[in-house]
Amino acid sequence: MSMPSDSGAGGDGIVYRGLRRIIDLRPEEAGALAWSWLYVFALFLAYSVLRPIRDELGVAGGTANLGWLFTGTLLAMLLANPLYSSLMRRMSRERFIAISYRFFMANLLVFFVLLQVATPDQHIWIGRAFFIWISVFNLFVVSVFWSFVVDFFGTEQGKRLFGFLATGATVGGIAGASVTSLLVGLIGQNWLLLVSVLLIEVSVLAVHRLSRFGTARRAADGSPGEERIPGGIFAGLTHTLRSPYLLGIAVFILLYSVTSTFLYSQQAIAAAAYPSRAARTEFFANIDLIVNVLTLVAQVFLTGRAIAFMGVALTLSVLPLFSVIGFGALAAVPSVAVLVAAQVSRRVSNFALARPTREVLFTSLPREDKYKSKNFIDTVVYRTGDQLGIWTASLLTWSGLGMSGVAVWAVPISVVWLVVAYWLGRQQERRAALPPAIVPEHG
Repeated sequence: MSMPSDSGAGGDGIVYRGLRRIIDLRPEEAGALAWSWLYVFALFLAYSVLRPIRDELGVAGGTANLGWLFTGTLLAMLLANPLYSSLMRRMSRERFIAISYRFFMANLLVFFVLLQVATPDQHIWIGRAFFIWISVFNLFVVSVFWSFVVDFFGTEQGKRLFGFLATGATVGGIAGASVTSLLVGLIGQNWLLLVSVLLIEVSVLAVHRLSRFGTARRAADGSPGEERIPGGIFAGLTHTLRSPYLLGIAVFILLYSVTSTFLYSQQAIAAAAYPSRAARTEFFANIDLIVNVLTLVAQVFLTGRAIAFMGVALTLSVLPLFSVIGFGALAAVPSVAVLVAAQVSRRVSNFALARPTREVLFTSLPREDKYKSKNFIDTVVYRTGDQLGIWTASLLTWSGLGMSGVAVWAVPISVVWLVVAYWLGRQQERRAALPPAIVPEHG
């Protein structure tokens, strides 16, 4: 793939010379990679400012209500996915992303006003609505980013570059957690919403610049202008169900989501240890900071080497393996320290290894599946896993098993997940070795 250079980012540019020291980068890729990095950095900085606020509001509303919050999130995803597919048929990628992201910005302004004027009783209900909203926002904007990127870069480029792109998310997470931890006690959590609004607009700017690279590339190659994504509004669902490869990705995401929700349900431990809202928000922000610092180190020094040395199958298997170990430890010793260790190990292995490797799975798919099937899996399937996980955890707790019992059940689920991860990675490796002409049409 040939990409035009941006000013200062080509083979002789400062950006290229700096990046070339840490990753295997071609001169023509530097500009597009730099803007892609800014895109994901701004998104994760915005989300990492919002995440501790979401967690605090979710706990403040009562952990017993988390199941209903996840139900509301799934219903919102089921309504949003056909709308997403319909809009993708009518708009260019750049226009669709700009409009949808600015819609979320307007939502944040509404939440800011409501949280400023709400009574304590109203604050609980607004907090529940915000919990659902941020759960939809997070999956949607990140899924759209990766759809855009896997469409922009090829499979070989993905293996070289996606680990570095993931550092943009990590650095954004470090900055967001630091900003939240430092400022929440000074200005209050409501004003932090306005910071996120500005950061989302930065991501829209990055999309605009990336689209210029795509336009220049098509002009140089003599390709037609940017085409809208074809297919029906339920194409993501139908393609996933009839493709063993896409179905494997869906199962991987489903089991990841179920086990993540099992772990999230354990946060009642933190609610008991930190009774005040500010203390809980700071606690969750500090966990985010630890996760992101460790993840950044791993992404810079480990991710690319791990994918190259171990291959997709083994790299994808690291996260479920750590989950087996983490849930086993929680079952034996349910404490704040073990909870933090389990969360940190899972999230670091996810961001540093599983996430960039997982995105490589989509690079060989047709454009329709890169957007519609991927978005269906990243949003509806993911939130279905949340639903299954939170209600299963609630049922197990209600039956008297307690938090240790939930962790015990998570161990065999994680073992199944480990098997699926290895199988899926092997399938991707086989597909990568096939000539493009005989790769299955829909996954």
